[in-house]
Amino acid sequence: MFIPEYLDMSKIAKSAKIGSLFQAVEEHGGTIRFVGGAVRDTLAGLSGFDLDLATDLSPDELIEACQNNGLKTVPVGLKQATVGVVADNRILEVASLRRSVKNEQGKYEIVFTDDWSADAARRDLTINAVYADLHGNVFDYYDGITDLKNGVVRFIGNPEDRIEEDGLRILRFFRFYSRFGKTPPDKEALDACIKYKGLLRNIAIERVRDELFKILVTPNAAVSMKIIYDNDILAYFLPKSQHLDALDRLAKLVADIKYEGNFLRRLFVMYQPKAATAENMADTLRFTKKQKEVFVRWAKIDLRPENIMPQQSRMQFIYRYGKQFCIDKILMGAAMYDFDAPSLNRLLAEIENAVVPIFPIRGRDIVNNGISGDRQIGQTLNRLEQMWIDSGFNLTREELLRHI
Repeated sequence: MFIPEYLDMSKIAKSAKIGSLFQAVEEHGGTIRFVGGAVRDTLAGLSGFDLDLATDLSPDELIEACQNNGLKTVPVGLKQATVGVVADNRILEVASLRRSVKNEQGKYEIVFTDDWSADAARRDLTINAVYADLHGNVFDYYDGITDLKNGVVRFIGNPEDRIEEDGLRILRFFRFYSRFGKTPPDKEALDACIKYKGLLRNIAIERVRDELFKILVTPNAAVSMKIIYDNDILAYFLPKSQHLDALDRLAKLVADIKYEGNFLRRLFVMYQPKAATAENMADTLRFTKKQKEVFVRWAKIDLRPENIMPQQSRMQFIYRYGKQFCIDKILMGAAMYDFDAPSLNRLLAEIENAVVPIFPIRGRDIVNNGISGDRQIGQTLNRLEQMWIDSGFNLTREELLRHI
């Protein structure tokens, strides 16, 4: 379906370099269009999307076209027929048109094509197979616009074929359903996801984890995760959650107070793990070292909203653990214990604006007062620091030195 001048392209093509890229491709005898998230999200009234483009030029032809017009390219995914074009200090990924074919061994291979409808056919979902040119003309080969308006998320063609091509599409289906779905899940799509859930075992855990994290930060994550758990789709990786209500509260809470969503916070409230379980989850999902450290620390330190309401207690927690730790624990605690949102707003603002006190004593001060030995110096510092904290950070440097 061709819809002329359907989109306001000023919302997508904000850089003059993008116009130069379109011109370079056209001068080389090719066509280039936006596709996927940029078009889908603009149609849905969203912002902040990545720009993905497609062209009927081959990667070599695209590189040549860019070089002829002074545009720099970088090899971001030549094996996947994708070329990176540098525009205003960002890299635009431009993929050559492809189609899926089954080889003699029954495996799917990707080959080049100049057929736009064939390229659309090998994409996963109808809402992700809508293209637009620089003039706002839209090319919708599988009625993705209608599906987007109606909140229907479905695969292109036979769902089983699409999932066999890449098992990760199971989780992609739930991610986009969680973000755009307004009706019960498409039955054919859900049946195929359940039937082929075993394919997820053959996918690198990092890819599964990243897709799970993307699901968790969607507004309706609890709904999608319930369907996933009810059908044991992630049973190979994670146990069922008993706290989807807390996940739903956290998603609504951060939306209401316009606070950034965070996948680690959402995973934590969904499981509310003890320290040992938190470590196991971090190892299973291959968290980064920093992510694991944060996740396990949340489990080890119990901090509820009511514990941090008194100012002195609040400053002690901020001093001990830092502002971000306190903010994270307060947000999670509010979801887990159904804390009052208006009070939460004030509490978060006070934490963000707090001036963190600086302990005025150093090791050399201890040494200068006649104490030696690492153990004795450390013990003295710890005692003085605790006295200072207990005083509400009011003891002066001189008063602390007198206690040495």
